[in-house]
Amino acid sequence: RTGVEQRVLMIRRQLRTKSDLGEYGPEAIRREMHERGERVIPSVATIARILSRRGALDGRQRVRRKAPPRGWFLHDVGALKSEMDSFDVIEDLVIRGGIDVNVLTGISLHGGLCAAWPAAQITAKSIVECLVNHWREVGLPRYVKFDNGSVFQGTHRWPDTFGRVTRLCLSLKVTPVFAPPLCRGFQADIEAFNRRWQEAVWSRFSFRERDDLIAQSFRFVAAHRKRYAVRIEDAPSRRPFPRNWVLNLQQPLTGSVIYVRETNAKGQATLLGHTFDVSSIWTHRLVRADVDLTHGQIGFYALRRKDPHNHILLATHDYNVPTKRFQE
Repeated sequence: RTGVEQRVLMIRRQLRTKSDLGEYGPEAIRREMHERGERVIPSVATIARILSRRGALDGRQRVRRKAPPRGWFLHDVGALKSEMDSFDVIEDLVIRGGIDVNVLTGISLHGGLCAAWPAAQITAKSIVECLVNHWREVGLPRYVKFDNGSVFQGTHRWPDTFGRVTRLCLSLKVTPVFAPPLCRGFQADIEAFNRRWQEAVWSRFSFRERDDLIAQSFRFVAAHRKRYAVRIEDAPSRRPFPRNWVLNLQQPLTGSVIYVRETNAKGQATLLGHTFDVSSIWTHRLVRADVDLTHGQIGFYALRRKDPHNHILLATHDYNVPTKRFQE
């Protein structure tokens, strides 16, 4: 056995320096042993085990880096100083008999404070109503995250559009954050809750009416909050909902809106219907665009999962904040 292992190691060393093909793995070693007429020729798997046992493998092992903290793309969220809610819509469910169901879902990043509102249709107006009622009950987060659907962001037909939901958030001093399109990971929290809601509510029961689904969803949400009560209590504090607050969709736009985007091959990022130059050396990379509506400026910050705490300012652009009347 020892003699065979020594022959395998010797042939590997020779092939590594002299092989015309540059191959010196288990299959190449076995071929060479056949060509030399060796009396004992191990299988490819045995040769691989010999190389592994003798430490003769030089393949690179995958470097596993520590995952970035939750909400790493926002300094205070990643540092557990601020809470961020996420909302999404589960679409096109149908109860037997043709009863349409869509579900607005929400969950907080650190606390796991959830909510779900099944309805026939989810519109920007219904979302505003749900968010107001929810935040009156549980308090306001520092940030709220959405995907880029028009029901959240506003119509995509015209540039510089800030929709009803965005204006609600700004009026309550909650910063809206829009996740990057088609980029994995940024919606993981709400997508995981969507799956759990469907497994625990939609897939487990048969419903005759929409009201039956609403009642079961309400029981699930209550049980979920009870199950994670300690986590909810330990999460960053939420601000109380302001008294005597009234939504005014025509008030001037102030505060900030954040867009997480990926640059193109020219180092440009697209948001609000415009394409902005960011950095020619930061191509196909993540950036965070902080739109300061109070001062009319956009700052673009580099985002790297490998270095989640270092957000380098790449570029700033002046921005003309829209003043046209919101079409209610």
